Amino acid sequence: MNPKLFVILAVLLIAAAFVMTDHHPVQAGEVTPALKVLDPIHHGNLTVFPVVAARNYPTGEFLTLDEGLRSGEVVVTEAGSVQGLVRRHGAPVRHDGAEVNRLVLVNNSKRPLLLLAGEVVSGGKQDRVIGKDRIVPAESDPIDLSVFCVEPGRWVATTDHFGASEALYSDGKAGGTGGPAHGAPPMALMVQPSVRAKAMAEKDQNQVWNEVNKQKAAMAEQVEVAGSPVAIQLEQTTSYAKVNENAEVRKQVDSIARPIEQSYQSLIHQLRDRNAVGVVVAVNGRIIWADVFASTDLLAKYWPKLVRSYASEAVVTRAKEMPVTMKQADEFLAAMEGRHETIESEPGVYRHTEINGDGFKAFELTSLLPKTGFDVHVAKMAE
Repeated sequence: MNPKLFVILAVLLIAAAFVMTDHHPVQAGEVTPALKVLDPIHHGNLTVFPVVAARNYPTGEFLTLDEGLRSGEVVVTEAGSVQGLVRRHGAPVRHDGAEVNRLVLVNNSKRPLLLLAGEVVSGGKQDRVIGKDRIVPAESDPIDLSVFCVEPGRWVATTDHFGASEALYSDGKAGGTGGPAHGAPPMALMVQPSVRAKAMAEKDQNQVWNEVNKQKAAMAEQVEVAGSPVAIQLEQTTSYAKVNENAEVRKQVDSIARPIEQSYQSLIHQLRDRNAVGVVVAVNGRIIWADVFASTDLLAKYWPKLVRSYASEAVVTRAKEMPVTMKQADEFLAAMEGRHETIESEPGVYRHTEINGDGFKAFELTSLLPKTGFDVHVAKMAE
């Protein structure tokens, strides 16, 4: 063979191999073999399998909702209350009035804002839960935020703007009526998986309300015997957040959440070099959920409220306990091939992919911001 031709062919083969191995984009629905589950952490009927990854991605630029509300750089308000806000590049924002399933958010920070489905903002005319993961650009124009009400029955404003619930404070400890524990600011509540699923997967307000009422009634049964003052108070409360702020409810949830939270926080420190990035969750031996983040740091920020959302589910779920294995958790995490996918995208900001598979739904939030291109958060629910 001609030496020059041989060299050309060799170069082409090497280039082709490089493209296939190093530049093959990860498509929505592909299995990511880099994730691995570890030995579970148990307490009561709640089991959490830590998830480690082959690598961490740089997530330091992302602002969480808690950080944004705390600093005042993120403002959430009723749609009818933003006539004074003006887009920097266009006409004023005009809304006819407040709506149950719509809020307006402004990110005045110089950092992109990460929003997770299931986070509750309290205030306005009703408490609302965010319905979909998304990224809001730095110094954004006012955006319409799709939400679901988790406070059926109230339509009277308590405050002009929305904030975090007093059910949880940023040191991971439940707050009391006297204010934040040790002076720590509150965090936005994360609804339990059964309510989160109705918002994310069903996208139906009535189903969200029905699930909220169901879980409030179940919690009232758990905290004290029927007919007691506390149980009656919970049954009469319209607010999902207020139920979770109740001292007896916090006691029940903390009894499960605190040991697992502390065990995993310790494990995160131990496994930082192994990139602990998420969890697979089982209640009564049935795998119900998984949350996986792009980095250990991002997981650590969300862990206190995530573990309490899982614990809330465990408190109100009473069934015959069954053993759950690492193999089952690993198989649940790995199976991402879907029958149908729905993709929503904001060019240059994020892509949101909903994957419908056999016995599960998964939701991938991919950052499209400069120097990113990775999945920031993946949530998966069993059906």
